[in-house]
Amino acid sequence: MVMKIEKKIVSYSVVNTHDTVPTPTAEPHSSVQQMHESVARPETLSGATYKVKTPLSDHALYITINDIVLNQGTEHEVRRPFEIFINSKAMDHFQWIVALTRIISAVFRKGGDVTFLVEEMRSVFDPKGGYFKKGGKYMPSLVAEIGDVIESHMRSIGLLGDNGPDERQRKLIAEQRNKYEVGMKAIEDAGEDSFPPESTLCGKCQTKAVIVMDGCLTCLNCGDSKCS
Repeated sequence: MVMKIEKKIVSYSVVNTHDTVPTPTAEPHSSVQQMHESVARPETLSGATYKVKTPLSDHALYITINDIVLNQGTEHEVRRPFEIFINSKAMDHFQWIVALTRIISAVFRKGGDVTFLVEEMRSVFDPKGGYFKKGGKYMPSLVAEIGDVIESHMRSIGLLGDNGPDERQRKLIAEQRNKYEVGMKAIEDAGEDSFPPESTLCGKCQTKAVIVMDGCLTCLNCGDSKCS
């Protein structure tokens, strides 16, 4: 087949008959910016700071997650986490916390699906044992709680969807909470996260909110039931 060359030749190479010629693929729209490690850091980034107080230390941790907005003002606008910083007066965990923040920030800047970090961090268990945070949610380690903060932040910027209980489960939870509200003593700082004192730990949401209801173990936080 004869081909007419209408463009200026800028380079050439010899192709053997045994070589496989790759099939050209469609390139993404050049105007749409994707997150990758070469994206330059803007002068100013917006974000949020979360306070974490654990029984492991007398001093709180302050976790700051800054976001970058790609394709701002267009239909392709997206907000992605760009970097994370953790500060505290306590120096007990300073060395590994600095290393952890640098690794997490590098993963953020790499792009792609970074939501896997949440599950990886929440599955880290402290050999000395975990603790219950305010509201009755069990944290197997300090790393797991940092992962929990990252998950909350990702949900707030729309990177993670809401996987909470459905409408039927919410209705069931509301009915059971109403039953236990009668006669319960008011507890300081108690709100929507308060559960009956006899509740046990839920294996699904890691919250101390499981009660026996109609002969079946049911979680009042996520709606998980052994009979459903």
